[in-house]
Amino acid sequence: MSVTAIGLSACGSNNDKDTTETEAIIIDNTSPNTTTTTVIEVDPFNFEGGALVSAITTQLCTLSNGDETSCYKIEIAGAPANHEIGIFCPNTITSNADEAGIWFDGNGEVYDITGDFILNLPALYNDSHWQLYDESIGQVNITNTYASCDGAARPNVEEQYQNHCVECSIEYVNGGISQSFLIPITPVTANQANSVGRSNIGIALNGVVLAAPAPVDAILSAYTIAAFDDCAGHINLNEGYHYHGEAGCSQTQAQSDGHAAMVGYAFDGFGIFAMLGSNNTEPTDLDECRGHYDDTRGYHYHAASVSENMFIGCYKGETAQ
Repeated sequence: MSVTAIGLSACGSNNDKDTTETEAIIIDNTSPNTTTTTVIEVDPFNFEGGALVSAITTQLCTLSNGDETSCYKIEIAGAPANHEIGIFCPNTITSNADEAGIWFDGNGEVYDITGDFILNLPALYNDSHWQLYDESIGQVNITNTYASCDGAARPNVEEQYQNHCVECSIEYVNGGISQSFLIPITPVTANQANSVGRSNIGIALNGVVLAAPAPVDAILSAYTIAAFDDCAGHINLNEGYHYHGEAGCSQTQAQSDGHAAMVGYAFDGFGIFAMLGSNNTEPTDLDECRGHYDDTRGYHYHAASVSENMFIGCYKGETAQ
C-alpha cells in the first residue's frame, strides 16, 4: 500500500478561513432533474498548531461498504492544543463550582461537581449507598494515584474504589496518548445511516479524540462519578484525555456567516460543528444523525448538547476500515 506525504507540516491553525476552498462538485444523475451537491473535502489546515504529531499523509483505504478510496492518515497528539486540562473532582464537601469539574449522565442535566453535589448524590440517584466523602473531615474520596486511576477509570470498577470521585492525571499517560486515524478525504454518503456503536466517533481540530457516549450505567452502578473538566473531557489509561461532549473548548474554526463554529471531523469525513450558531439557536432540520446540508459546508453534523452525553447520532457516510 503506497503512502505519500502531502507536504504539510504539523498543520498550523487558520481560524479565519472558511471551509469552501476544498469543495468538489458532484453531479447527481439519480434523479430526473440533474442537480449539483457541494461536497466538502477534509481540510488538513483546519487543525490547530500542535494538534498533530506528524505531517498528514495520504494512502489508499477501504471503506465500510468495501470500496477503495483515498484517506488522510491523521496522527493526533491526544492532548488539547488550545486549552489546559481542567480540574475534575472537588477536594471537600465545601468546594464550589470553580474548584471542580462537571458531570453529565445523559438525563438532560449538566451538574457542577460542587461539595453540595457530592452531599446530594443519595437524593439525586435515590440510593442511600452513595457516600463519596469522609464524614469526619468532609474530604472527598478521590482516585489520586496511578493505581487508583487504573482500578477505577474502567467499566468494571474495583470494589475498593467504589464511592470515589474518579480522576486521572495526564502525567499517567506521559502528557497524552497519540493515536492515528484514517479519514476519507472526500466523504462518501452511505446508502443508509451507520451506527456509531461504542467506538470513538471522530477527532477534534485541537488534537483530542471525540469519544463514544460515556458508560454512565456502569459508572453509577459502581457508586462512582467519573468527573469531567469544564471542557467535557477526562482521562483514562487506555484513551488518555478525550471528550464525551462538546462544551465549547473545541470550537476552533469560526464561520464568517454566523454559522456554528467547526469542532472537528467525524470518521466518515463529514465536518462536525457546534450545536448553536451566532444567533444562539440550533438548526431545526437536523436528521437522525444530527446532520443537515448547506451550500457552504455541504453535508455536516451539529454536535448535541453536553447534557446528552453524545456528539452525533449516527454516521451519514462510509468510514474507513
